[in-house]
Amino acid sequence: MDTEALDELAGQLRGEALGGRGLLQLATATGLAAYAVWAAVLMPGFRRVPLHLQVPYMPSSAQQVANVMALLRGRSGKTADLGSGDGRLVLEAHKQGLRPAVGYELNPWLLWLAKYRAWKAGCHEQVSFLKQDLWKANLSDCYNVTVFLAPSVKPPLAAKLLAELPDEARVVAGRFPFPSWTPSSTLGQGLEQAWAYDMKEVRRAARCGGTPGVTAPPGASPTSGLSPGEQ
Repeated sequence: MDTEALDELAGQLRGEALGGRGLLQLATATGLAAYAVWAAVLMPGFRRVPLHLQVPYMPSSAQQVANVMALLRGRSGKTADLGSGDGRLVLEAHKQGLRPAVGYELNPWLLWLAKYRAWKAGCHEQVSFLKQDLWKANLSDCYNVTVFLAPSVKPPLAAKLLAELPDEARVVAGRFPFPSWTPSSTLGQGLEQAWAYDMKEVRRAARCGGTPGVTAPPGASPTSGLSPGEQ
């Protein structure tokens, strides 16, 4: 339904009381508009990802961003946001001195928005937004990782992070925790809550059998890499 048709429908509804037919027309128009937004903004990139790993875009609130950044305060080294959306976490990480900061996102519209926000903030040459599947990204040089992903994604993501991240890395999850990991610290309540996990502690728990459902991958016991701030 195009703009002219929507305007015509709105004019008709203003000129008469909303009966059953009017309500039906309004509901149809609203549904079509919602689908258009989904198709244009949320769906691109999803076709390449298995259904159970798909996560719809939901922008993080200012408080969620503040809680995540508080759990990364004082750290340094490369920072990656997995499923970076409109880029707000990457930009905040850069402002906090977590550099280089990179976001992984498949949706081209959100990538454009993130790059625009970076340009507007004057740091478009210092941050990176990559159109890349996070499951194929190599995270072995990342010392800070942020994730705002659905609970169904956390188990396979936990295995990937265990296999790739250095011991000195910290993972901060927003909205939902990793179900089989014990957080080093947490901040906030409800949907604003964030959980921080230090990979060295996660691996130690896995080796000692203290974390049900987590198995340390081969070669994961102590890695030699240290973050730039700890060398």
